[in-house]
Amino acid sequence: MDADGLVEFERHRPRLFALAYRMLGSASEAEDAVQETYLRWDATDRPAVRSAEAWLTTILVNLCRTWLDSARARRETYVGPWLPEPVPTGHGELGPLESAEQRELVSMAMLTMLERLGPAERAVFVLREAFGYAHREIADMLDLSEANSQQLYRRASQHVRADRPRFDASPEHVRALFEKFLAAAYSGDLTALEAMFTADIVSTADGGGKVNVARRPVVGPARVAQYLYGLVTKLLPEFPDASFAFEDVNGEPAMVFRTAGIVFMVGAIEVDGDRISALRMVLNPDKLAFFARAESASTGESIA
Repeated sequence: MDADGLVEFERHRPRLFALAYRMLGSASEAEDAVQETYLRWDATDRPAVRSAEAWLTTILVNLCRTWLDSARARRETYVGPWLPEPVPTGHGELGPLESAEQRELVSMAMLTMLERLGPAERAVFVLREAFGYAHREIADMLDLSEANSQQLYRRASQHVRADRPRFDASPEHVRALFEKFLAAAYSGDLTALEAMFTADIVSTADGGGKVNVARRPVVGPARVAQYLYGLVTKLLPEFPDASFAFEDVNGEPAMVFRTAGIVFMVGAIEVDGDRISALRMVLNPDKLAFFARAESASTGESIA
């Protein structure tokens, strides 16, 4: 590729990755989608392209729509619950996350909700909500009518927000609940743990069949408390040098557990007032590979 074409693509690469990740919920697949878009950019008659942003966005979002069909089939045979891949966001990896609305759109909770949508609905919702495209522009990208784009957006919004409380907890509040939660879990105080949970709390762990965790969501305060205590007592002897830190992951504070410097779990909570309504834990090592590489890149370490 000529230097100008490469420079132009690299200028858009961060936004393309951010879009692909919101579409797919998978950082590794998002990287693949961006690479395929690059190959098509390399092969096209670039002087004939009026707007590089519009051309690249159109190619990428339609690739993701196609990939979502096959991804859905793969996820039906996935071992245990499927959760999005966590992405560290302390260094702008997913674009500006300055408002609660922007953070909500990349949260583990929202990305899980987006799995309810069909590919076209998801594309319209992401392009409109996260990137502010007008329905006329979206219709052109997705080969729809403007009215159809508006209809898909309304339907997607209803599906996503139907049973979801408003995302209004501050990062400081989430971290305070996390600290209280960890203290109760490590001490084995099941009564204190239960008191922190809503009546309908759900704990979901994604081990992908590679880590021995519950293969179905655990529901209810008593069951979740007992399950988490059992998980802690199992992991502590197995990883005696384990450490954890609160880090900015998917736009919100999350627990990142490491052993010998290697990430082995990322956990996020969903908050309803002063209680925890959902816990999501990613332990599948395949889903933590991008997280480790992104952290190494942000600190300037070699990722070879």
